[in-house]
Amino acid sequence: MSNLILSILMLAGAALLAGGIYILRKGTNRKQGLLMLVAAAVMFANVGIWTIPTPESNQPLSPQSGD
Repeated sequence: MSNLILSILMLAGAALLAGGIYILRKGTNRKQGLLMLVAAAVMFANVGIWTIPTPESNQPLSPQSGD
């Protein structure tokens, strides 16, 4: 399920990036284009944070098999 969500975030970030560049090049609404670029950067950063592997010591607690 998380792979699906990360894929949707990447597609939405790419669409925002393309749309922001298009609006900036068109020159009609500079503020909206910049906000779209910032939103795309936030989405890409979130995907990056979620995909960084964590060391085994930081994993959530799991039941002990020796009990």
